[in-house]
Amino acid sequence: MTTSVHTGGCQCGAVRFRVEGALGDASVCHCRMCQKASGNFYLPLVSVRDAALSWTRGEPKRFRSSNHGHRGFCADCGTPLTYEAPDGVALTIAAFDDPAAIVPRIQWGIEAKLPYVDTIPGLPGEDTMADQDAASFLADLVSYQHPDHDTDEWPPEDRR
Repeated sequence: MTTSVHTGGCQCGAVRFRVEGALGDASVCHCRMCQKASGNFYLPLVSVRDAALSWTRGEPKRFRSSNHGHRGFCADCGTPLTYEAPDGVALTIAAFDDPAAIVPRIQWGIEAKLPYVDTIPGLPGEDTMADQDAASFLADLVSYQHPDHDTDEWPPEDRR
């Protein structure tokens, strides 16, 4: 029997997680609390209540966002990581190393959905390097973001 394993973590690498077992429902939440917690139009989440979640490096700091829930985030870089409620834990989909493998199946909180969200796919799109004003800035950009895989140590010694 093969056990499903998913890994992920924050942008700086101070907090990493491992999920063993089947992921639960994946969704997008438009409620105002999720908008604020993610600093975004909505928050994609996936339940891990039926799987084994372990923190393999560090652990999230938590903010009590309501009388029923906590939001976990990296205290170093601020990456949103969890929504924790009495019925279980959900992780932010973008925090996974392979977020494309987790497809939301439902939207919640649509009463707070921002009116322009559905028009975003129709906006013109360009590759990052197409912005000629930013090309010189981007040409020598070095990312200090943690890679999308587990590492023995982070940050590497040359970036401390």
